[in-house]
Amino acid sequence: MRVNTIMSQHKISKTTIRAKSSTNTTTAVQQIMIGSITNNYSHALLTLKNIKASGYDAIELNDYMIHKPSLLVKMMTQFAGMPVGNGGNLNWHKLVKESGLSVISLHSDLGSLEKDPDAVIKTAKSFHTDTVVITGMYRFDYSSLKDVNQLSERLNKVGKKLAKNNIHLLYHNHNSELQKVTTNKTAYDVIIERTDPRYVNFEFDSYWMTDGGANVPAIMKKLGHRMKLWHITDRGHTKKGPYITPILSQDSTELGNGNMDLNTLSDIAKQNGVKGVILETHKNWVDGDPIKSIQKSATFMNKHFKDNQ
Repeated sequence: MRVNTIMSQHKISKTTIRAKSSTNTTTAVQQIMIGSITNNYSHALLTLKNIKASGYDAIELNDYMIHKPSLLVKMMTQFAGMPVGNGGNLNWHKLVKESGLSVISLHSDLGSLEKDPDAVIKTAKSFHTDTVVITGMYRFDYSSLKDVNQLSERLNKVGKKLAKNNIHLLYHNHNSELQKVTTNKTAYDVIIERTDPRYVNFEFDSYWMTDGGANVPAIMKKLGHRMKLWHITDRGHTKKGPYITPILSQDSTELGNGNMDLNTLSDIAKQNGVKGVILETHKNWVDGDPIKSIQKSATFMNKHFKDNQ
């Protein structure tokens, strides 16, 4: 669907936003969801205001989407089904302020943090967030115990630098961390055990762990209070039949529309004292429209993480 067609269908929702209390968990949307509809300032602002009106408190920014990305980044994200769009040319400080949203965290990468941590720290503080997230490693061998041990030490080192500037470092998983590095330990087990909780904690993505066949509740309980943020997505099959075969492909879908036990996972997240819950889907949106998808998922978010929980 063309961007101007999508945007013309959206007016600011009249959903009543309750005042945020101390018992609320911050709810947010990952910026990658809206890359295709934030190519100009007016579309971006309307998109952010719709997110706010749906009941979300914040947005999670990506450093490669608030600055002009390289051609390589644009090609990689497009190939992965997560186009970044041209929003890197916009003034995101102004957009966030005018939308009424806050910034819950900033996604970056380990290489940038090692090369120039001060630049990442400066960017995070300019958006008034105290949290930087590393989004996994590109072309990294998660089946190598040696490499994973070294990764843990690199995370500790960078996390210590950030902590001195009152910035918290979180590690975001995908499914590759489920590679076995010993007979009974995954790469994720090692990262949890070998990182120092004073310097490194976690943004847990339950979708990718479910995709990898892991015991997600057990991992969340193991993380405990080190699970500072939660990337939430449901998983299921959204196309209607009849089906040629009884085997259906599964993908991300709106919260409550799939088969993941998100009620149980939400209870564990709250028991862990999670700081924020962040929605992220890349496709299979209602009518191919990320805003409709965000609004539909808001029903689950508001029910489980707002005043009436």
